[in-house]
Amino acid sequence: MFGGVRITEILAYFMVIVPVLLVIVVIFGHDSYDQGNGFAEASRIIQIKPETNVTSSSDDTTLQRDQDSVDLSLLGGLLVSGFKKDTCLSRYQSYFYRKASPYKPSSYLLSKLRGYEKVHKRCGPGTRQYTNAERLLKQKQTSDSESEGCKYVVWMEFSGLGNRIISIASAFLYAMLTDRVLLVEGGEQFADLFCEPFLDSTWLLPRHFPLSNQFNGFGQHSAHCHGDMLKRKLINGSSVSSLSHLYLHLAHDYNEHDKMFFCDEDQSLLKNVPWLIMRTNNFFAPSLFLIPSFEEELGMMFPEKATVFHHLGRYLFHPSNQVWGLITRYYQAYLAKADERIGLQIRVFDEKSGVSPQVTNQIISCVQNEELLPKLTKFVEQNKPLDEEEEPKLRAVLVTSLTTGYFEILKTMYWENPSVTRDVIGIHQPSHEGHQQTEKLMHNRKAWAEMYLLSLTDKLVISAWSTFGYVAQGLGGLRAWILYKQENQTNVNPPCGRAMSPDPCFHAPPYYDCKAKKGIDTGNVVPHVRHCEDISWGLKLVDNI
Repeated sequence: MFGGVRITEILAYFMVIVPVLLVIVVIFGHDSYDQGNGFAEASRIIQIKPETNVTSSSDDTTLQRDQDSVDLSLLGGLLVSGFKKDTCLSRYQSYFYRKASPYKPSSYLLSKLRGYEKVHKRCGPGTRQYTNAERLLKQKQTSDSESEGCKYVVWMEFSGLGNRIISIASAFLYAMLTDRVLLVEGGEQFADLFCEPFLDSTWLLPRHFPLSNQFNGFGQHSAHCHGDMLKRKLINGSSVSSLSHLYLHLAHDYNEHDKMFFCDEDQSLLKNVPWLIMRTNNFFAPSLFLIPSFEEELGMMFPEKATVFHHLGRYLFHPSNQVWGLITRYYQAYLAKADERIGLQIRVFDEKSGVSPQVTNQIISCVQNEELLPKLTKFVEQNKPLDEEEEPKLRAVLVTSLTTGYFEILKTMYWENPSVTRDVIGIHQPSHEGHQQTEKLMHNRKAWAEMYLLSLTDKLVISAWSTFGYVAQGLGGLRAWILYKQENQTNVNPPCGRAMSPDPCFHAPPYYDCKAKKGIDTGNVVPHVRHCEDISWGLKLVDNI
């Protein structure tokens, strides 16, 4: 019995003392224990090292993803970084919504853009050079440094939004070719639609520009009109050197003297004038390719000739945050989940005609004959099992039109009748403004948003003569199907045709041989300048067709 008690006491002491000793060892001997115990050290490394590796790998992946994201958002070097992202979300987010372009900007074009950006930053509004150049326009004042090598082309606000966009792109191309700075009139409304394209500078013409109050009076008979001065033989090599500015009338109604702008001889005169004030509603780039002194450089800038507006449009025109919100909200709501997105831009220039049966038949014939949308059937076996290859697709059709008539017809057709392919067809129209309202801000916001949305589609149908459609086609790098213009409400056969290239049509080109001083067909001079599909007398840039 004594032995049993003794053993019990020993066990009790052991149970009390051992935990105390363990606590003391943990508190006071942790470091020395780990240092003398290889397994413990290895154990700590095993526990910590994987966490370090994961963190490092995650950081590298995130960094690489950020770099890839930046590279994609810069569109192959077309754009530069450095802008504040929150001031222009579209500049950094547009690539999320658009497929990568099949057209790559040339290295020479990229170098020209970087060079232009430096000139714009040096000579743009707010700089000493700009102030000196502006003094040349003020009566009885001269510049103390002859504008310090800075020359300008000022684009005057004119015509509808589509015309404005394509004409600004042309003016910018001309500015690059002639080492000028492009400034655009437009004020607050322009800034509300588009982000600034140039880093640390502005392309907006200052509100108090010395000639602004004269703009409304500028015309083909103005004292400083280039064409009228040619007509009256008031302009030559000596007289032009004393001019501070010239007005260039390059709108659709310009005359044969105004068109001398596209002659090398006149370009030699114009290069000495510090300020060129330009009114245009045309995409006149095709005729720049016919000016011998520009030909070589344009060829290096655009090896793919038919990509002029595609590259310059994506470089210059970034929707403002207000417009970008309209674009992204609509895209996410109606287009994002579709397997295929089809754009359908309908522009009937006779706004009072209402819904035309001929136009309706033309639209339906085009989209079905070209297999952009499936034909309809009266009966389909709803319970027939589908093979994986036959799984129906969701096709979203984005309709843009000033009225709802054509949208309602298409929507009803594809709701009330099954398609032969059993695809699900969704018809959507963002707005219906009734008629063009160029001076209204919200109208222009919606117009710009819809042009951009159309450019995000996979396939596009546009209306003949419409610069609205030209912008969408060019930004998207798409060869759209063009609905040919009807004459006298008669059916058109074929209803539509494929565009030769994504570039817009120059509606009012010159037909003049500057050297021979006689009229010629300027659509038959070089292989890359051809007559347009929708306007027989127009010119457009093409590649191999």
